[in-house]
Amino acid sequence: MNKILRVDLDRKTARVEELDDRIVRQWLGGRGLGTKFLYDELTPKIEPLSRDNKLIFATCPLNNTSAPTSARYEVVTKSPLTHTIVGSNSGDRFGVELKKAGYDAVIIEGRSLKPCWLWIENGNVEFHNADGIWGLNTYRTREVLIGKTHKKVAVTCIGQAGENKVLFASIMNERNQTVGRGGAGAVMGSKNLKAVVVYGKNGVSIADKEKFETVKKRCTTALGEAPIINDLKEYGTSFMIKLINGYGAFPVKNFQKGYFADGDSISGETLKELYFEHNVACTDCPVGCGRATKTSTRGGEGPAYETIWALGPACGVSDLEEIVEANYNCNEFGFDPISAGSTIACAMELSERGYFDSSALHSIRKSIGGELEFGDANAVVKLTDLIGKGEGFGIELAKGSLRLASQFGYPELSMSVKGLEIPAYDPRGFKGMGLAYATSNIGASHVRAYLISPEALATPCSVNRFSIRGKPELVRLYQDLTSALDSIGMCLFSLFALNPDHYASLLGAVTGETIRGSDLFEIGERISNLERMFNIREGFTKKDDTLPKRFLEEKLNEGNSKNSVVELDAMLNEYYALREWNEQGIPMDKKLKELGLFFLDKF
Repeated sequence: MNKILRVDLDRKTARVEELDDRIVRQWLGGRGLGTKFLYDELTPKIEPLSRDNKLIFATCPLNNTSAPTSARYEVVTKSPLTHTIVGSNSGDRFGVELKKAGYDAVIIEGRSLKPCWLWIENGNVEFHNADGIWGLNTYRTREVLIGKTHKKVAVTCIGQAGENKVLFASIMNERNQTVGRGGAGAVMGSKNLKAVVVYGKNGVSIADKEKFETVKKRCTTALGEAPIINDLKEYGTSFMIKLINGYGAFPVKNFQKGYFADGDSISGETLKELYFEHNVACTDCPVGCGRATKTSTRGGEGPAYETIWALGPACGVSDLEEIVEANYNCNEFGFDPISAGSTIACAMELSERGYFDSSALHSIRKSIGGELEFGDANAVVKLTDLIGKGEGFGIELAKGSLRLASQFGYPELSMSVKGLEIPAYDPRGFKGMGLAYATSNIGASHVRAYLISPEALATPCSVNRFSIRGKPELVRLYQDLTSALDSIGMCLFSLFALNPDHYASLLGAVTGETIRGSDLFEIGERISNLERMFNIREGFTKKDDTLPKRFLEEKLNEGNSKNSVVELDAMLNEYYALREWNEQGIPMDKKLKELGLFFLDKF
């Protein structure tokens, strides 16, 4: 669309800026475009919850083209949880509607004096008072705003967690697709921005429609034939539970164990049997990996694999209905269930080891009516409610596991990297995933380089999960390809069926440019390096590319990953060399210039 919408919440003004084609060619859109703008415009070392931070909603070039799984967009900001750059990817209709409204990105600046919401209708932008919706959960917020605008609008909003500035608060879309990790919802809340509502009528121009339809059909067929895609259709992401548990790398009780004896009770099969209503899918997605579910008391969406793990086995909990209920709390209040569950699990270990002081114990007992112990499903439900409300011990949990554990003198019990909680794959069972966690620019994230694909799912090839040989190169390739994927608008799950040439062909047909699969790796490498330079500018160093010592020193004592630790140093040194970074993990001038990052010379 070649247009950026810049919104000033202080002055309640919005202006349109032209987007240079050269920038698009270098950064594509989504994650790449958001990273470029944030690096260029953000003053180093600002507080993430100050008015000086920026919140960037960036669409992608394949949004609104009908390419399969092409509805992804990116929200980029400085994370209040980690102080790194954070880009969180989400699907459904918001990116599509924003593109239809005529914009490639919206840059939110400043802070509104009073709570407000933003209404974007094609070329018109309006600021509205949030009286009547500030304080509502995400479901009710969407209902009210749809009633005030148009039944076909896309709404992205925060719940009470964002308003309360929970450091891992999410931004929630209309189908509870979440901009989930790193606290973008808290940034939105700090700006007194309750919601952005978008409706557009524009189309996008496709340069070669015949080629596009041919490639689209080929991609859709490949997706339909991929076995893992069929598993996702049948059981959602929770089909992974039995698989990862069988590998002995399914984290239990704050990563103290790697095998959950009650795995069948929380599996994707059990979820489908007891609580499943129907599949739900993002716009233009033929997969439908989402689950609409219903318990004895209420309904909603999810939980997905990571959520079941975080609110379940990570806390020693096997009661699936209570896990589903806690998941609904995360959705309604609007916060990341991975960080929430991991922080509760950290608190449980702190409690069982006797590390809490009398004040914390009093708060816990008052909050949940007793002691905090692994396996207490009712406590997980209560604590997710309190996190969202900003009450009781939920106030402490809302800081994340690293701040919580550090507060009581045991930061090593936070299972996090750069302050972001580690997801549901124990790196002692998947060595490449361990390196991916350690080197991720946003902190521990499984979706920045999904090494589980070759290490556990044997796609597109099978590799030895315990070996470190070749893993640095795989991590680098996956990181760069994922950076590009997050910038063109395609879902990560499409990698189970498609390859870089598929994406390049789709992108070339839409833009009219000659694009090869190898070009995507170069663009992805450019994005990865700029994110790295952002973090270096913020003060991050080689010492932050690490894992909790539990994974480096403590061997699992049961399951099919027992007696294993992560040999991180050897992999990290090789990874730096492959990246053409120096021994301290700083990109060399030659590499930056090769990638066209000449503007970084000033740094």
